[in-house]
Amino acid sequence: MKFTPEHRALEDTVVKFCDRELNPFVAEWEAKGQFPAHEVFKKLGNLGLLGLKYPEEYGGAGLDFSYSMVMAEALGQCNCGGVPMAIGVHTDMATPALARFGSDDLRKEWLVPTIAGDVVACLGVSEPGGGSDVAAVKTTARRDGDDYVINGTKMWITNGMQADWCCLLANTSEGPAHKNKSLIVVPMDAPGITRQKIHKIGMHSSDTAQLFFDNVRVPRRNLIGQEGLGFTFQMLQFQEERLWGAAGSLRSLDRLIDQTIAYTRERRTFGKPVLDNQVVHFRLAELRTEVEALRALTYRAVEAYIGGKDVTRLASMAKLKCGRLSREVADSCLQYWGGMGFTADNPISQAYRDSRLISIGGGADEIMLGIICKLEGTLPGKAS
Repeated sequence: MKFTPEHRALEDTVVKFCDRELNPFVAEWEAKGQFPAHEVFKKLGNLGLLGLKYPEEYGGAGLDFSYSMVMAEALGQCNCGGVPMAIGVHTDMATPALARFGSDDLRKEWLVPTIAGDVVACLGVSEPGGGSDVAAVKTTARRDGDDYVINGTKMWITNGMQADWCCLLANTSEGPAHKNKSLIVVPMDAPGITRQKIHKIGMHSSDTAQLFFDNVRVPRRNLIGQEGLGFTFQMLQFQEERLWGAAGSLRSLDRLIDQTIAYTRERRTFGKPVLDNQVVHFRLAELRTEVEALRALTYRAVEAYIGGKDVTRLASMAKLKCGRLSREVADSCLQYWGGMGFTADNPISQAYRDSRLISIGGGADEIMLGIICKLEGTLPGKAS
């Protein structure tokens, strides 16, 4: 990747935003189990940060995905994982299909206020019986005149308690599981929608919901693109989600290593700093090398993506490595903090709790491995 002065200016803006608008309040939001998404997103919208890669005619900046990657990486300056994840869902997971395939009217109605930060978006794919297995989605959206009538349940929905609209994946017809699904914009104030908060072991500041749809009516004009192409559209959204997730881990991983170096330099055992033990500084050097390797893989994948290439293989590899390395770095660093690492308000224990989700959300490690194996020709069938 070649970074321009514009990339660096964006990075500086996001880092300053984290230090000024997020980090002073993270402890409070973590304790409450939710951050004020509308307030934070409006501030991001005022800075032009919620639509970097979307057309200028809808309020975006008209830039390529490399700028989304820079923003994702810079959000690693935030002292928790929950808020950056919620931002990423809004900017790069719930909106790509709407921006690319939605009608002009639909984009004016929903994409414009989303980019402005006036509304909060969520993505409704996972269900109690089908998370990474997207083909197993059971939620239905049946035609009734000019409406769709939606019934079903969605699970693990980031921003779900505060969202104003949902990019919902539902079965709109019978037939093969890969051809009977559609993406639909669902206003979250529609009658028949019930929300229930899910309590998690980490990512506390990011609200997560189970959503229930009971005969929810939405206009058929809220369909994104063509009926029956929802599975394909969602696979395209997953590519950006996985690239965003990999980029979003880089700065935070470097910060964990930096904080651990500083702490072990000061913490003394048996008359010398912990850092002076070869096993410690060798391990930290090894972890730093792994982070740089992930950075190179992620940058390569993003460069190929903005060049119009299919990055399913590289994005899956980056997502897999990101999840596993995030767990490895957090666990290794926590060990060197000793008892302090096991206290709840420690930055390392925060990362330890938050990072565990990365290997599950957005496609579990096992899904990534399956995709890679299929593309390598070691398993029959096509990647999805």
